[in-house]
Amino acid sequence: QVQLVESGGGLVQAGGSLRLSCAASGSIFGIDAMGWHRQAPRKQREFVAAITSGGSTNYADSVKGSFTISRDNAKHTVYSEMNSLKPEDTAVYYCNARVFSIAWGQYLAVWGQGTLVTVSS
Repeated sequence: QVQLVESGGGLVQAGGSLRLSCAASGSIFGIDAMGWHRQAPRKQREFVAAITSGGSTNYADSVKGSFTISRDNAKHTVYSEMNSLKPEDTAVYYCNARVFSIAWGQYLAVWGQGTLVTVSS
């Protein structure tokens, strides 16, 4: 069983910055891609950014140039450095990871519980 725990959310003024962290714990036999999604009020959950175990990154167009995703494989942790935040970035941010399951013999998607980011205008 693997758990993902996010931290770093909070209230920030427009133009400010926040750094989110997400640490995986439990019986970890391998982690492939890790990433972030977000869900704003009354909207569907959307992709934000992802990073492979080798460090390749992918971003949603809406955050390119302002968000940076990174990871520490030794700590099983993924980060999101968010700069130039806008009120429309307000959302619950969810961490996700593809974690190898010994029981199933394949990678399975695991999600964190989410952390709230509120950007005031």
